[in-house]
Amino acid sequence: MDAFTAGILQRIKSTEADLDRARATGDEFLAEVEQGELDDLRRLADEHGVKVGASTR
Repeated sequence: MDAFTAGILQRIKSTEADLDRARATGDEFLAEVEQGELDDLRRLADEHGVKVGASTR
């Protein structure tokens, strides 16, 4: 696995955790921000042929 792939997958995992925490605490604004970040990361991964595992939403 190259550095780009490892990095994007790690960022997706981290952002998912941040999104879960924001939702759990009821922080709707932060949840929206994290969801936007997650959408962007997934789009970037797709554009570069990075397969995102089943653990991501």
